[in-house]
Amino acid sequence: MFDGNEMSILAMVGDLTSFGAAGLMGMMWLWERRQSRAYEQQINDCHKRILRDEERLDKLTKVVEQNTAALTRFNESQRVMIDTLKDLTREVKYEHTR
Repeated sequence: MFDGNEMSILAMVGDLTSFGAAGLMGMMWLWERRQSRAYEQQINDCHKRILRDEERLDKLTKVVEQNTAALTRFNESQRVMIDTLKDLTREVKYEHTR
């Protein structure tokens, strides 16, 4: 029903409350410290994850930027080729009509 951790807390509560109000205050302080440590650990874990995610997003952003640049260069080369073919077609038509 209780895990080992809960049993130790219950035993500690029993021991501390036998000292009256001072024991109750001590128990509350210990409980608050334990909760604070758990909360700090959660914050540290979240911070580490945010840093990892930021690094991954940086890498992904660089890849997207590189791909965009490559596609832009490809698009420009296609335009140059189309313009060249249009010019060639005009020249061929002009030569044919002469």
